[in-house]
Amino acid sequence: MTAREAGGGLPHRRWWGPYLFLAPGLTAVGLFSLWPFVNTVVLSLTDARVLDGGSFVGLANYRRALADPDFWTAAANSVLYLLVVVPCLVVLPLGLAVLVRREVPGIGLFRSAFYTPVIASAVVVGLIWQWLLRSDGAVNAVLVRLRLVAEPVPFLTDSTLLLVSAMIVTVWKGLGYYMVFYLAALGNVPPALYEAAALDGAGPLRRFASITVPSVKPMMLLVGTLSAISALRVFTEVYILGGESGGPGGGARTLPFLIRQVGLGFAGETGYASALSLLLFLLTLAFSLLGRRLARGDEA
Repeated sequence: MTAREAGGGLPHRRWWGPYLFLAPGLTAVGLFSLWPFVNTVVLSLTDARVLDGGSFVGLANYRRALADPDFWTAAANSVLYLLVVVPCLVVLPLGLAVLVRREVPGIGLFRSAFYTPVIASAVVVGLIWQWLLRSDGAVNAVLVRLRLVAEPVPFLTDSTLLLVSAMIVTVWKGLGYYMVFYLAALGNVPPALYEAAALDGAGPLRRFASITVPSVKPMMLLVGTLSAISALRVFTEVYILGGESGGPGGGARTLPFLIRQVGLGFAGETGYASALSLLLFLLTLAFSLLGRRLARGDEA
């Protein structure tokens, strides 16, 4: 007779037991991630407004988006934002991490200084840069005083310069964040590799190219993917620097900015905004899959 038959041993396991532990997390994911996504898909197929449930219109919102010049302008700005910001946030934090990794007196102060923008509010950072870049701001005052320009540069009133200014703010704020990623990756590189390369006569640049870059390449791909997703979602920088219109004539609007404008207010077009949101999701998914494909190719 077994211990179970005798009434002893472990109690009988129920098949649903593990799901009791997963239930709180699954419920949260369903309520705050899965359901909003499904609801967005449904709304994108309607002409719903904020105060009106609307009716089913099929793919009309998507056809409207593809024929809308504002959509293509915003999409182009978002992709341009990604193409400029991502390489900067892949390369510059790596160089910064290599520099601050050196154990020299006072290096902790520099590490803290570089990381400070990360913990600062995006709104506060935007307001600081707005003060710096406006026509009577500190940057233009220095440029005029040094006679590098004859009149103030329209950083915030020209659509192209406004978009470039927002890119600078994004890169400046992200440097310290991704620097920490690279510091973690550099900590796994054996010091013996650098010592052997130095004995062979390799200089700092050669050691960086032959040892550092190959060793942190997986982290570079991760940083590239994360920064690409963040670049496609950028909103605060453009909003703070360019105002509610997104610059002159809305020329600096990104896709998140356009989605907010379309869906905002009592007359907001919820259905159309949902369709734009899904198009942004597909664009983000495409770049995420590209990053994953590059990572797999690197591993192979």
